[in-house]
Amino acid sequence: MIKPIVFTGSRLDRAAHHRSDPEWLAEKLGDPSSRFLPLHGLKALIDLQGPACIDWRGISDVREYIDAGASFIFLGIADFSCHFAIDVSTIANPKQPPISDWGKFIDVRSVAAQVRPGDAAALAQARSMIDWHNRHGYCAVCGSKTHPQELGYSRICSDSTCNATHFPRTDPVAIMMVTKGDKCLLGQGINFPSDFFSCLAGFIEPGETIEQGVRREVFEESGIKVADVRYHASQPWPYPSSLMIGCFADAISEDITVDTTELGDARWFTRDQVRDMLASSTNPSGLRMSPEMSLAHQLAKAWIA
Repeated sequence: MIKPIVFTGSRLDRAAHHRSDPEWLAEKLGDPSSRFLPLHGLKALIDLQGPACIDWRGISDVREYIDAGASFIFLGIADFSCHFAIDVSTIANPKQPPISDWGKFIDVRSVAAQVRPGDAAALAQARSMIDWHNRHGYCAVCGSKTHPQELGYSRICSDSTCNATHFPRTDPVAIMMVTKGDKCLLGQGINFPSDFFSCLAGFIEPGETIEQGVRREVFEESGIKVADVRYHASQPWPYPSSLMIGCFADAISEDITVDTTELGDARWFTRDQVRDMLASSTNPSGLRMSPEMSLAHQLAKAWIA
């Protein structure tokens, strides 16, 4: 069985038809089977007593935060229970949670590859949504305060003369394995270590197709022109809320011109080199590629295969 890409493979049924039903919400907020994922400063509560997993809590553990107006998001339904995420950043010292048997608040990126795929997907959803609420407390149209609605999936302006509704955004990012014959193009971000390389990537701009975004980004960063672009796979990336769209692209030129505002370096690598770089992805030094949790790693693996 192929292991899902990190942050994919969610088991949650998002059950969007319940989002505008206050009676249903009231029932679930009183249901002892409902489960809550607390986040503090966007770090998630993780149980480390055995293999790392989300430390889902019952309603009695988080009721005081809900009553105090904390942001909470309906994530979905799994195993006949409703699952939510809740922001408990009002806890003064996250290293000393208010309940003794709580786990530890851990950065999502550092723990995502250790938990089960379904847990990692829930972490991505929870982190992105809580972060969006933290950033959108005021209306972009008139500047008035906004309030959450639809179980966290929109916010509405408090000014009735404006009444603008705001929805969570997902930013599309093209990430591409550019190949020509038996070699591929990899780049080095300006903040990367000198021996660390990855696939080129960039945001797709308004009015662009995925294919156009791939061609533009590759040319801007490396001076390489590409023709055919083929979709491979995607990955939610909750930093803060991107969707990585993985593609293969066929190069029709070879001479590299590095855009030094974006990259420190860009080079062609052979399959054997990339195979060795993948094997060294967890090493602290030496020629290596992005770790296994990244879509760049998965693109390179697919190309090698």
